[in-house]
Amino acid sequence: MLLVAEPTLGADEKATLADVIDSGWITMGDRVRDFERAFAAAHKAGDAVAVNSCTAALHLAVEGLGIGPGDEVLVPALTFVATANSVLYAGAKPIFVDIDSLDAPHISRQGAAAKCTARTKAVIVMHYGGYLADREAWRAFADARGLFLIEDCAHAPGAWRGSTIADAVAFSFYGNKNMTTAEGGMVLARDSGVLDRIRQARSHGMTSGTLQRLSSGKSGYDVTMLGYNYRMDELRAAVGLVQIRHLESWNERRRVLTEAYRRRLAAQCPEISVPFSRPPRDSVYHILPVVLPEGTDREIVSEKLRAAGIQTTVHYPAVHQFSWYRMRFPSVRLPVTEEFASRELTLPLHPRLDESDVEFVVHALSNALASGSIHDKLDRSSAVAAASIRGP
Repeated sequence: MLLVAEPTLGADEKATLADVIDSGWITMGDRVRDFERAFAAAHKAGDAVAVNSCTAALHLAVEGLGIGPGDEVLVPALTFVATANSVLYAGAKPIFVDIDSLDAPHISRQGAAAKCTARTKAVIVMHYGGYLADREAWRAFADARGLFLIEDCAHAPGAWRGSTIADAVAFSFYGNKNMTTAEGGMVLARDSGVLDRIRQARSHGMTSGTLQRLSSGKSGYDVTMLGYNYRMDELRAAVGLVQIRHLESWNERRRVLTEAYRRRLAAQCPEISVPFSRPPRDSVYHILPVVLPEGTDREIVSEKLRAAGIQTTVHYPAVHQFSWYRMRFPSVRLPVTEEFASRELTLPLHPRLDESDVEFVVHALSNALASGSIHDKLDRSSAVAAASIRGP
């Protein structure tokens, strides 16, 4: 089975895990701190805070900026549900915003401007697929309205190497990401005070950690804020230190494979569109999303690809259409997001693939589309309509 995503792990990761085990210190220690510094350096940031997931990173970013009950945060609905969940965790309200277009499925600035109110406190911009939204334009948008800017960089580690222009940035190291620690996340922030609050909040609001107390010889500590158990352990940090050394080359490999996909899809499946085709955007090519022709039965296409040994998935079902969110936000309608979510299909993309795999996937996709997947859906829809007219 060609998987949509596959971690690149090997002897170096095994060796570093053995080193951690042999050291006898497996919770937050020197490796976590080294990983934070290495990740910050890779993004030309002053410092970083490692946590146990990107969800934790987003939650701490929201709370670290002082956002809470009574506040509203503009969020995309085309994202993983954690983006919206993190706002609710802080007691604030997510306000769902549509995307720009099927070709550029980033949160729309025009749509965001229309939904700003006196209660709006921040906007979360998610860099879908590893393709960077216009960060400078979003900074200007936030500044003009007195808002905090949070970047959801779950898809985009290593996508930029410059100053942190957002008030907070959250990254993911989940198993399907461009680099992984199995589970894990990282937070960057422009303001060192915000980052200090996030660092303390990740460990129950305690004023010192176990290693700090061991090093200083002082056993006491205080709790000065409501915190959480969002710590990263030494095992994950050790893997992260190995993985980050390869991030740039792996991202480059993803770029090469993506270009191969675009060429072959244009030649063999011209009816399919690939987002971010114009103009070119900075990217680390996290996923390979395609938009199927209107009327295509996506489930049939996916089933046929699976039968050929190819995994596919969807990035993403629209958050506002999940049952839990639909009950609480019943009036939300986002037509572009909803259309994209109904037609998007994610194809395999990871550094373990080669161009022959890309050729195989595109050939199988072309066959799946040519074998009646569009007509199957139209025929089924006609049958349903006829049955509704006839009655039970």
